Amino acid sequence: MFGRRKKKEAEDDRPGFFEDAETGDADADYEEADYEDDYDAVTEVDGGPYDADDLESGADLTVGEVGTRLDLGSVLVPMPQGAQLQVEMAPDGSPQAVHLVTQQGRITVAAYAAPKSPGQWREVAGDLAESLRNDNATVSVESGPWGREVFAVTPNADLRFIGVDGYRWMVRCVVAGPSGGNASDSELVATARTILRDTVVKRGNEPHPVRTPLPVVLPEALAQQLAAAHQQQLAQQQGAAPQQPAPQQPAPAGPQGEQQAPPAEAPAQPQQRRGESGSAMQQLGR
Repeated sequence: MFGRRKKKEAEDDRPGFFEDAETGDADADYEEADYEDDYDAVTEVDGGPYDADDLESGADLTVGEVGTRLDLGSVLVPMPQGAQLQVEMAPDGSPQAVHLVTQQGRITVAAYAAPKSPGQWREVAGDLAESLRNDNATVSVESGPWGREVFAVTPNADLRFIGVDGYRWMVRCVVAGPSGGNASDSELVATARTILRDTVVKRGNEPHPVRTPLPVVLPEALAQQLAAAHQQQLAQQQGAAPQQPAPQQPAPAGPQGEQQAPPAEAPAQPQQRRGESGSAMQQLGR
């Protein structure tokens, strides 16, 4: 179990980058927030997500409470037993998202820049709900351990969005499962919440506009695997170029109709994310 540094000590070490952020005590911001309904009431959560600055100095952050954490740069995520990795790449070849694929469904944890005061997740959740409804999804707001959760039923999958506000960061967990398999009491959601409770966020001191995804950095071994797989696929494509290509079967579609990147255990060329002009369903399900 990690020890924690004193909250005041940790906050004194952090410079402020947002001119419009409140200058009062951060703890007071959380305690005095005026919530309009029970969806924002946070229950007693045993665990994280943790801020790396609040953990013991010099501790090995990859050693989690429920297993080994995968270090993705801005966020360290515990790996569930039997899970596989899917890496989603941006058009420029940089990693954009890492998905944990379990037998029950897919879980994606990502960190975003946020102001010092809480409340960003409430705004993001409202935007998510509106965009999903515009894509003809059936949307409801439910109450979870960290407050409101957005639940959406779509033709391809049931989606659940869980958000947690931290100090200058926000974590969003996207849970994608088959129809009927993403209920609040399901095994898939229980796994996602266990992952969140043992997640560590490394916000860093760099200034980022609010809502900007914090950088994803792959472990060296995984990056080398993907690079080798990319080179192998290029060589295969060049060797097959003079021949008449055989009919191609489409890759399995993800919950939002995207092609999925391969598991890290047997990587192939990662699929690139669709452009920003994609539908809200495609954008929000990642």
